[in-house]
Amino acid sequence: MTIHRAVVARVRPLSASMVRVTFHGDGLAGFRTTGTGDEYVRIFLPHGPDRTDVSLPRTTDKGGWETPEGQPVAPMRTYTIRAVRPEAGEVDIDFVLHEGGIAATWAAEAGPGDVVGLNDPTGLYSPPADLSWQVLVADQTALPAAARLLESAPAGVRTRVVIEVPDPSAVVPLPELPGSKVTWTYGGNGHGPSRIAELVAAAVPPGTDLAGGYVWVAGQTNALRTVRRYLRRELGLPADRFKVVGYWIPGSDTWSERYEALPDSVRAELEALWEDPVDGQGAQEDLTIRYEARLSEFGL
Repeated sequence: MTIHRAVVARVRPLSASMVRVTFHGDGLAGFRTTGTGDEYVRIFLPHGPDRTDVSLPRTTDKGGWETPEGQPVAPMRTYTIRAVRPEAGEVDIDFVLHEGGIAATWAAEAGPGDVVGLNDPTGLYSPPADLSWQVLVADQTALPAAARLLESAPAGVRTRVVIEVPDPSAVVPLPELPGSKVTWTYGGNGHGPSRIAELVAAAVPPGTDLAGGYVWVAGQTNALRTVRRYLRRELGLPADRFKVVGYWIPGSDTWSERYEALPDSVRAELEALWEDPVDGQGAQEDLTIRYEARLSEFGL
């Protein structure tokens, strides 16, 4: 794994609450896209007022990274890649602007010459070989990934896209492609309860002919627990026919503290769930459902 030094080339507003930051620079010469529409990277941000001073971590023999001795740890956040243009040496990342976020605050003030670190990307979207239709449901944080997945949909594949954004000012126009349909809904996104589970159930209701299908859902982690149970338990989708990806957690800054405050017996129970290896992707999804159900019982 490589940590790439990326320099801001330009910043462009996309809506009232989203900006696109385009990165370039010699440090991106070795950046290689996976080609997967929802690929993501870790962004390592400046640790002080100097927006070019980033203590880039170095990779380890085990494939991870570590901060060089004596250097401050760079704040890190995870974001999806909106576009990669190898011929121009550029990478686009779209940021949702909101109060309190380290990365969002950085992006709101970003300008040419600012520096960050990006690691090598990883993609999650993995449709079956017989794909004939797909449903993509996302909140605003997953809008960039959903947009890229729509744009890269294989010819002949029917694509339904449903996006939940806070209000009409957050809409970012998406292309009208043959066989595709895009629906915008308003709410959630930290401004109220998310309807993402309801939206998934409406897009893929019970009784749907699931042959050739794939469902990709991303957004608020807590709201996706109901989605995972619905797809796996109620619809009976095989694990390779859907992907549910949590992008953010309300109150994430205190989540670890609240987890550590659980009774020792509860934490031991939760951690024990992951001790024995599971056989197959389906078993992994079933285990995740059990784990998430227990977290929900304790308000996590």
